[in-house]
Amino acid sequence: MRAIVTRVNSASVTIDGEVVGKIGKGFLILLGVGPNDGEAQCRRLAEKALGLRVFKDESDKMNLGLEQIGGEVLVVSQFTLYGNCRKGRRPSFVDAAPPALGEAMYERFLQICEELGFPPQHGKFGADMKVESINDGPVTLILDTDQLMEEPRRK
Repeated sequence: MRAIVTRVNSASVTIDGEVVGKIGKGFLILLGVGPNDGEAQCRRLAEKALGLRVFKDESDKMNLGLEQIGGEVLVVSQFTLYGNCRKGRRPSFVDAAPPALGEAMYERFLQICEELGFPPQHGKFGADMKVESINDGPVTLILDTDQLMEEPRRK
């Protein structure tokens, strides 16, 4: 699984002119699913993303997490994170999970976020969505379970 995690002052997702998810300060997470992803990758990515300490403390250091700032989470499915641009000018998406698996893992990621204490706002899998955000910093991080599954867990 892959995620783009952006620290935001606010973010929203709109479908057919209707705002379906909206947050204030927190994380906008764009989530992509690969063909071999399962429960372990989903849980590891959620734990890592939600545990990031990238909000400024009283010393102006990135040292606080979502819990300390009362932050919110907006998750948007993004199969294009698995786009392959090596050849030509038109991306190939054969490395993305099939839609059924992608949707199942997206829904599971949302559930895990809730289990971890951050009930997410979200878009709709497969929908044509308009995403707006006011990035804070900007601070944007790329997480990939191919790398995260190798590293030891730290608290």
